[in-house]
Parts: sequence; C-alpha cells; structure tokens
Amino acid sequence: MLRGAEQWLWSYLTRERHSGRISPGQPVHACIAVCDHFEPLHHTDKAGALRAIADWQAAWPSLVKSHPDSGGRGPRHSFFFPVEQYQSDLLAPVAELCGETGSEVEIHLHHDNDTEESVTKLLLDGVRDLASHGLLTRGADGRPGYAFIHGNWALDNSRPDGRWCGVSNELTVLKRTGCYADLTMPSAPDPCQTRVINSVYYAREDGCAKSHNTGVAVEAGKTAALREKDDHLLLIQGPLGLNWSRRKWGLLPRLENGDLTGANPPTATRARLWLELCPRVKNGAPWVFIKLHTHAGIPKNYRALLGQAAQQFYRGLAELAQAMPGFHYHFVTARELVNLVHAAEDGHTGSPAEWLDYRYSKPPVLG
Repeated sequence: MLRGAEQWLWSYLTRERHSGRISPGQPVHACIAVCDHFEPLHHTDKAGALRAIADWQAAWPSLVKSHPDSGGRGPRHSFFFPVEQYQSDLLAPVAELCGETGSEVEIHLHHDNDTEESVTKLLLDGVRDLASHGLLTRGADGRPGYAFIHGNWALDNSRPDGRWCGVSNELTVLKRTGCYADLTMPSAPDPCQTRVINSVYYAREDGCAKSHNTGVAVEAGKTAALREKDDHLLLIQGPLGLNWSRRKWGLLPRLENGDLTGANPPTATRARLWLELCPRVKNGAPWVFIKLHTHAGIPKNYRALLGQAAQQFYRGLAELAQAMPGFHYHFVTARELVNLVHAAEDGHTGSPAEWLDYRYSKPPVLG
C-alpha cells in the first residue's frame, strides 16, 4: 500500500476525469510551472550554497535559449526562496539570473511553534527582503505581492503532530501580508496532504488547522468574487495519482506527485500523465495547469534539471507537440500560472501567452 494513501486515494479513485485529452478541433495548452523549494543551504554551508547558485548561473541561461516552447519562450523557473535563511549575497545572484532568463523568485518559509504575530513578522520581513532585490510583483499601490510554498508542507498548521507551523489561521495571515496564491500541494506521502487533489480552488480560513482540506473549485464566470475575500486564498495543486508505467518490484504503481528529482527527473512519459491529472478551470479555456515541484538547491536534483535529463525532457515535449496536433505547451512562472487561472476564470480563451501578466505584473527585476 502507498504510504499515506488513505488521505487522498479515495479522491483519486472517484475523481471526475477532465484530463488533457485532445478533442477533435480543440487545442489543449499545457501551462508548465516548475516551483522550486530552493534551499541552497540544505546540508551545506554558505560556500556550498554559493557553488550551487554558481552552477545555476553557468547552465540555466543556455537551456533557456536552446529549448523554446510553442510560443517561442524558453523554460522558466520559480525559485521559492526560504526567507528565514535570507542573506543578501545569496539572493543577489539569483535575482540577476532571473533578470537574465525571465525566471522569478517567490516566498518559501519554514517555521515552527509560531503565533499569528510572529509569522506575520516573518512574512513581512521576507517580503521586504525579496522586494529590495527587485523581486515580487507590485500592485497599483506599489505593495509587493507573492506566491507561497510552506516549508515541511505544514500549511495552516496541517501536520497531525502540530509541528512546523503552529498558526491555525495561516491562510488569512498569508492573504493579509500580500500572498495571492499558495502552491504547496501536493505533499503526499506526507501526512499534510489534503483530501482535495489535482485542483485549483479557493480555501476558506475557518480558524481551524488545515482549512484547505476542502474548498471551492475555480469556475469560469462564477468564482471571481472569492479572490477578493480576506478569508479566501487561491490554491494551485500539482499532479497526484498513480504511475503505472513506473512500478515498484515490477508490480505496484509508484506515486506521481510532480516532484522532480535526480532519481525521478522530468520525462515526456510523465508529462502525458500530468496532462491527465492536472486541473483546468471548470468550464474555462482548455488550459491545463501543470504545477511541478523540486528541491533544486541540492546538487543531486539540480544536476538533472540542468543536465542531459532536462534536455531530453525539453526535446520530448517538442516531439510530443509534433506528434499530437492541437497540443501546445508553455513554460510559465508561478506568478504567470496564477494569472492564467484568473484569466480563464474570467472567461478569457485563446493562447495563454496573451494573459501572462493578467492581474499580477512582472517584478521590477524583469523590467
């Protein structure tokens, strides 16, 4: 039995199969966002972290130039930087890399045994620090906004043992401090996993732990008012299901949770499964929102994302587009993915490339 499957398997088995199958005469646009829990200090010192960032600086720009998507844009990467580990000289080269390649930085946070007041300060300090490098989108009032991934998966105090958070109204704290979307899930096989899977939805803060265990699916023409509510937060989930093409002992299916690792790098075969699992906006444009995650401040993982495995994946996507008339793929950042969700929610159609800056503008570092 898959560890932790009791949290989500029933939802998976009884899900409505919207899938990314291409209907005659209708295109499908796969919007692919790689959301990196970017922790270059993981099990290393500052010198090791700087070496990891230097490896990204050396390899990423050439990959971006060499592998255009269906609209001619190269790959994009979203570095969710752990703001509790902020050091200016670690973030500065990442910001430069983003300015060069169109990638972006968002907020990642590990915390434990906090209160509403203490986590508010952590988040506002993180917003200030990232904004000082020209990162994060800005509203009309100049206030920075951010996408969020919770450290240790423990969004809204969702761990059964209460560790790694402590704040059971965290969704409203996030919204109050400028968060416009959370992209933490899926966490399976971790116990923080929600019953809701493969969804874009609004969770309502109810003051209890794990408020995002349920929610309202984003639907074209119906849910836009929820994005303005202080007690509702948009969540965009990555794929979660069974991968029968990658089996344990040759018999049991392995877990597909959108994690990109050195042992399980991105492949065109996985991309076909992502198309089946990942969500669309209900009754909206035929845009499939593929939110993937990784821990690519760690050498064993980023070598796959910067090396031969990544090149094979990008070539595989191009071959898939040639083999499947009507299939288009688009590399996007987390911010752009959120914009596309809202554009589809408001009834917009056509190419996603038209709506990448729909509500949340480019951060200053991208000009």
